[in-house]
Amino acid sequence: MRVGVPAEIKPGEHRVGLTPTAVREYVARGHDVLVEAGAGLGAGYNDDAFRRAGAKIAVDAVEVFQASEMIIKVKEPQKVEWEKLEPRHILFTYLHLAPDPAQTEGLLTSGCAAIAYETVTDARGGLPLLAPMSEVAGRIAVFSAAETLLKHNGGMGLLLCGVPGVAPARVAVLGGGVVGMNAARMAMGLNAEVVVLERSIPRMRELDDIFMGRVLTRYSTLDAVEDEILKADVVIGAVLTAGAAAPKLVKREHLQRMKPGSVLVDVSIDQGGCFETSHPTTHAEPTYTVDGVVHYCVANMPGAAPRTSSEALGNATLPFGLALADHGLKALEKDPHLARGLNVLKGELTHPAVAEALGKPFVDPFHVWGR
Repeated sequence: MRVGVPAEIKPGEHRVGLTPTAVREYVARGHDVLVEAGAGLGAGYNDDAFRRAGAKIAVDAVEVFQASEMIIKVKEPQKVEWEKLEPRHILFTYLHLAPDPAQTEGLLTSGCAAIAYETVTDARGGLPLLAPMSEVAGRIAVFSAAETLLKHNGGMGLLLCGVPGVAPARVAVLGGGVVGMNAARMAMGLNAEVVVLERSIPRMRELDDIFMGRVLTRYSTLDAVEDEILKADVVIGAVLTAGAAAPKLVKREHLQRMKPGSVLVDVSIDQGGCFETSHPTTHAEPTYTVDGVVHYCVANMPGAAPRTSSEALGNATLPFGLALADHGLKALEKDPHLARGLNVLKGELTHPAVAEALGKPFVDPFHVWGR
């Protein structure tokens, strides 16, 4: 198969869809890989590194899309990218369609097959291609919160870790999944006071064992969320429903009752955000303030560590990408977990949660397979 890797064009995004290490694996399996010139520079990979791995270098994205059958990216396609997609293309990347009707319409119109990293599953019910970026985002969220708490960044002027004789910050983490666990780990490591709100009692038991009681856990009810966000100096939103829009756990009316200069970090922003007042921001302008509460809502937090993130994502996506390259869409018939990543096929929405979030009909992909 002809595999194309365009440069990422979303603001502040420096990751790359395939590392040279991954390219070598594709080439060893007999596939042709075409990488846009400069696509890996932000992550520390020059064009020569890709050439040594066996890739060819394309002049621009137009050449990549025209010459390739499968497009491998990191972030969701922007308008100028989805306009280059055709029915012959397989797109393999993060999509996050639920809060993005414009992108959805663009992909439906293109006729391509679009497979979303974030809805591919595994035998344990996890999301293996979302997990590595969730790990990075959860850790970055704490660093970002600590910076934002400082007075010159708009925060209350509180040191997250405190000092002897002065209490550290209190951090409330909404959600105990991969993002939440990693955020809690980092915040605890910085000596913050940490509470995780979660609805799975077995998961709370796991967190209690992992952190040996050093992180508090609370069952996530409306009362518990309200109580903890009003006591918190930092709130990290880490809730996820695969493919669907994130629930709004913090309402506008809560902000006036929160501590002035407290910080909200919305790691769920790719799925629409879990704070009612959230809207996407960039690394160039990461924060804004509403009712005295500072919001950090960068939509591609892992993009701040592109080398680490590209390698971690590449490790996770490689076996699935190779299966698609080896077998095309027949790989979905062989692997039901990969099949759950299929969001768009031949102008139809093929993931139920995405279709429900967008108010559009869901079509079983196997009903349109032979069209």
